[in-house]
Amino acid sequence: MKKRNRPWFWNLLIVVTLICCLLAFGLHYKNWVSLEEGSFKVVSGIYRQKIPLSQIQRIHLVPKIPELERKNGFSWLAKEKGVFLDSITGTKVYVFVDDLRQQKVEMVHHDSLVLYFNLTDSLKTMELFEAIALKIETGD
Repeated sequence: MKKRNRPWFWNLLIVVTLICCLLAFGLHYKNWVSLEEGSFKVVSGIYRQKIPLSQIQRIHLVPKIPELERKNGFSWLAKEKGVFLDSITGTKVYVFVDDLRQQKVEMVHHDSLVLYFNLTDSLKTMELFEAIALKIETGD
């Protein structure tokens, strides 16, 4: 009888690769935001920003983000996330956009740094925008 060669190593490698891909997709699938302890925090996979509310100079809604050059990050369907460069000023711009078709929040902090974000649900984006604007206005 001939001994069967079972490719257990390759099967294990395929399963581990699929698990890693699903985990990476789950981490980048949506923006995880929190507004607590005097700071705004947004996380999407390996991209994250923590901004003290006292350092936010301006926050407003914009219909679309300007033309930016991608430093690192990704775009997929209506999602765009990562670190981009402003082609005019050359400054870093962080983008955490879950839906490019909806309004985005433009946040200017630390004098000239810009962050764009929104959530998949436009009502939750508006609620978060109003909560941040209220906390900045009252100085909490």
